[in-house]
Amino acid sequence: CMVPMPLHPKQYMSHACCSKIVCNGCIYAMERENTKKRECPFCREALADTAGGTDKQRMKRVETNDPVALIIEGFKNCEKGDYTEAFGHYTKAAKGDGLEAAEAHFKLSSMYRKGHGVEKDEQKMNIHHLEVAAIGGHAIARLSLGTHELKNGNKERAVKHLIIAATQGEDHSIKALMNAFKEGLVSKEVLAATLRAHQAAIDATKTPQRDEAAKYFTMIE
Repeated sequence: CMVPMPLHPKQYMSHACCSKIVCNGCIYAMERENTKKRECPFCREALADTAGGTDKQRMKRVETNDPVALIIEGFKNCEKGDYTEAFGHYTKAAKGDGLEAAEAHFKLSSMYRKGHGVEKDEQKMNIHHLEVAAIGGHAIARLSLGTHELKNGNKERAVKHLIIAATQGEDHSIKALMNAFKEGLVSKEVLAATLRAHQAAIDATKTPQRDEAAKYFTMIE
């Protein structure tokens, strides 16, 4: 489908065969259509039956520098404590464009903030990658920048970041803006307009098919 992707990672996924990110609504529709076949809803390739088979498919995509596959492999490296390898995968993924590159920059900012695989740098490099991710449309990165500016006392800049994050459908930014409103940092009119934009962004990701999928996947968890 061409409907905007929701922000919550539990509402979409990618398969190792092609690394295309697909919403739960499309996955649910595919499963209803083909109850006996296990295939990717995007490329229609048969899904691997084992974890080893999935890893093999993903590594083929990693070898082609597919950004989604690189990010997933980087995440798995982090889980194993292999931060140097993870940093390499995220760096390669960040060289692309679009939301995948933004996600890679967000991952890199986290590594610099925590000092995983690189020298810890909570200011320059962490913020640099957050800024690149935010410019690329990453709502959580934008929220993180707002939080960072609040901690540093730059409340006006913080509010600007939080408003952008909220208009992208990010929920946590709303609570922060409510607090900013109580402090007199946001006018009633701006807050109301931001709330409307926030809801519109969320509504834009909804479809009847996705609603059905949410009920189905909740039921089988």
